[in-house]
Amino acid sequence: MSTTTRPARPAPPAPIKAKQRLGDRVFSSTALGAGITILVVLAAVAAFLIVQSLPAFAPDTTDNHVLKGGSFWTYVGPLVFGTVWASFIALLIATPISIGIALFISHYAPRRLAGALGYIIDLLAAVPSVVFGLWGGLVLAPLLQPIYAWLNAHAGWVPFFGGQVSSTGKTIMTASLVLAVMVTPIITAICREIFLQTPKLHEEAALALGATRWEMVRMAVLPFARGGMISAIMLALGRALGETMAVTMVLSPAAVYSFLVLTATNPTPIPANIALAFPEAHGTGVNTLIATGLILFVVTFAVNALARWIISRRAEFSGAN
Repeated sequence: MSTTTRPARPAPPAPIKAKQRLGDRVFSSTALGAGITILVVLAAVAAFLIVQSLPAFAPDTTDNHVLKGGSFWTYVGPLVFGTVWASFIALLIATPISIGIALFISHYAPRRLAGALGYIIDLLAAVPSVVFGLWGGLVLAPLLQPIYAWLNAHAGWVPFFGGQVSSTGKTIMTASLVLAVMVTPIITAICREIFLQTPKLHEEAALALGATRWEMVRMAVLPFARGGMISAIMLALGRALGETMAVTMVLSPAAVYSFLVLTATNPTPIPANIALAFPEAHGTGVNTLIATGLILFVVTFAVNALARWIISRRAEFSGAN
């Protein structure tokens, strides 16, 4: 009985290493250094906030002129509420308007008009927040005060419109309207780009089946862009949570829990409270304000991390082009 031996397989060729040029090494090193720098700065900011915030959590707060003998959590509670409440109202106003503008630019407006509107929206994002604050405090608040009085007189049965109307118009509603104007460019720009990335085959298929323009948008564009719209809203929320000057110049602050939006007694967001109280703070009072900044840092970081997670999940879906 004869046995046959199979010939040995040749060894695989050694991988050829591409020669790395000097420019490639410099670019990769620079990019790596930039990424590490961002992480180091973020860690340094977090470490600074944590270390400087520790005195605010001491059990004995009798010498803390900001806490006035109370606990830190009792002090920061209304501030967190004011921050979230003002940002929520701003997003409630800005989201439908921004999505409508983005849909008009991407699917309804003529090309020249769409280009002009997109340029204006981008310019609106470049306006400094102090300009929005001046506009809100000097122009918008007096303009809205008669409207607030009318709402209180005719719709005071609505829980949000009750109470004693502010005589100056500087209320949480005015501050939220200013925030809504400031975050509108963020939501609009992101949603516009997402809407334009909708696969043309999906849109043409819906139109070929007899759908109207709005039905095509509802069945093809909005489902495809759902993740992008959510991420745009979350990024805008991060901007609204951290806004300082515009809210400080518009709002009449108070450390209260209140859902009333037309009264002169308004819950204060954390950034506005820091800006107003920091010039007169000293000793452990400074540490208390830094501790409130740590709370805002955690909330903003969580919001942006959630937005990035939604974006990364949406990026896995490429659609059919």
